[in-house]
Amino acid sequence: MLEKQANTLRFLSADMIQKANSGHPGAPLGLADIMVVLSRHLSHNPKNPTWLNRDRLVFSGGHASALLYSFLHLSGYDLSLEDLKNFRRLHSKTPGHPEISTPGVEIATGPLGQGVANAVGFAMAAKKAENLLGSELINHKIYCLCGDGDLQEGISYEACSLAGLHKLNNLILIYDSNNISIEGDVNIAFNEDIIKRFEAQGFEVEQIDGHHFEMIDAALNRAKKSSKPYLIIAKTTIAKGALELEGSHHSHGAPLGEDLIKRAKAKCGFDENAYFAIDEDVKIRFLSAVELGDLAEAKWNQILENSGKKELLKKLLNPDFSKIEFPNFKGKDLATRDSNGEILNVLAANLEGFLGGSADLAPSNKTELKEMGDFVEGKNIHFGIREHAMAAINNAFARYGIFLPFSATFFIFSEYLKPAARIAALMKIKHFFIFTHDSIGVGEDGPTHQPIEQLSTFRAMPNFLTFRPADGVENVKAWQIALKSEFPSAFILSRQKLKALSEPIFGDVENGAYLLRENKDAKFTLLASGSEVSLCLDTALELEKSGISCNVISMPCYELFEKQDKAYKERLLKGKVVGVEAANSKELYQFCDALYTLDSFGESGKDKDVFDYFGFSVAKLCAFLRQI
Repeated sequence: MLEKQANTLRFLSADMIQKANSGHPGAPLGLADIMVVLSRHLSHNPKNPTWLNRDRLVFSGGHASALLYSFLHLSGYDLSLEDLKNFRRLHSKTPGHPEISTPGVEIATGPLGQGVANAVGFAMAAKKAENLLGSELINHKIYCLCGDGDLQEGISYEACSLAGLHKLNNLILIYDSNNISIEGDVNIAFNEDIIKRFEAQGFEVEQIDGHHFEMIDAALNRAKKSSKPYLIIAKTTIAKGALELEGSHHSHGAPLGEDLIKRAKAKCGFDENAYFAIDEDVKIRFLSAVELGDLAEAKWNQILENSGKKELLKKLLNPDFSKIEFPNFKGKDLATRDSNGEILNVLAANLEGFLGGSADLAPSNKTELKEMGDFVEGKNIHFGIREHAMAAINNAFARYGIFLPFSATFFIFSEYLKPAARIAALMKIKHFFIFTHDSIGVGEDGPTHQPIEQLSTFRAMPNFLTFRPADGVENVKAWQIALKSEFPSAFILSRQKLKALSEPIFGDVENGAYLLRENKDAKFTLLASGSEVSLCLDTALELEKSGISCNVISMPCYELFEKQDKAYKERLLKGKVVGVEAANSKELYQFCDALYTLDSFGESGKDKDVFDYFGFSVAKLCAFLRQI
């Protein structure tokens, strides 16, 4: 029966890929035996994919999605046979790589290595949830299927290092070791001793035959009892059962062909002319997950009723942002990293699920949650210098269901985590990114540490809000918007002290940009964000002395301003509009007639000297405006 179930998964996957004429059959066929045995270990409820104490299953190799979808369909999730037949088609519930719009998919995967870090994140989130709610309510496991490519990516090193450090015994990695990459034998690029690597990181490791049902089952039983994170190295054959393509790298990323699939089915005793076929006995075995999952959740609900944790769980699931008393920064000159630090502490004190950390920069990022302890008991997570893993781990925290995570580093090092920020945007999750040291104002650390193009790249990302507040008041308003938004957000914050702004004349932060200074017959409208807003206000005062009037717009969020209607934009954008930012902000041409920005890397020196060198002073900005 196990073999028949596995072959059903194989041929469903092969049929999906063949019908789509696109996809990756090698991994689904090679992993089918493991998936069948794993299905008998998983605790989950297909009728309620969001049940909190379910086991999490992560396909880090998202290209094996055909196997995942086949499993979800057979297990009783809201994924029909017709959905399988629409694999990789526009707007289908079965896209090429897993997305969270598909019932049962825990997290979007595809970029290799990120799923491993997501699994570590789920394991960390589960440990934190257990600390909050108790081991009777939170005692599930995290399973992650990964391959050679995942383990070659640096993010897997970063994340597994943290898993070992925290002794995440709820984490089980299953390494599909088939010795094949797209270019051929994996040894042409990867021949390290995986056992020693993971043991050095604090894992318990064993190696098995990934097609031997009893060995797979025994390994999973040992893994569930381990006191450490567990790696099962499953030696498999890519495209197992695909006749002459079995074991070949040619099976990785192209359909197997109708003739081969027919012959393979016939060899296994399946009807070679039947497509998407599922025998009743196979269906019954897989669908037992529905009844078992329903029973497990019912027992859990009873435990919850008697636990005394029901109200806490309700607060974690439905955080109330309306009663938070934010700091009042009106009239205070502060670096926005400082005002943001105060805001973070208020949020952490008021929201049970708010937590996060920095890539070893908390004192500089001002992100320490004071007197709130360290993970796992507390809310401060020390990620070390692991930006990419930090962001992917916090994506999992955000997807876990009860947490509001933040990730922090210098803005220039956002480059190390951009792939995970992009996946956060794709999933539309509440993940807050704190990026300090926002410009050439970093000063003496020089051009390697001074962000130039990063602001534009974040603004270009769909489903993402990028806030660059000009003072503490804007910072508070930005957080109020971000907490209620369905998108992830970034806060781009200054190292240097910024002047407090006056009240808005028209509009506000919620509009993305608003008027701070207005003259009826203004020759110029200066549009800026962050530290350059005060520069524009001072420049407007200086120009007024010589009869040149200017309006000034603060634009803390480009994306929100972009979404305003034509009437709002026309109300703000009067005269010759000049964008002023200490960055390479070509996107401002959407609103501006001219730009006063940067088109080179920075320099090393005191922040005031560097700003002056690049022309960000009242005298030099005035001279520029008089010439245009």
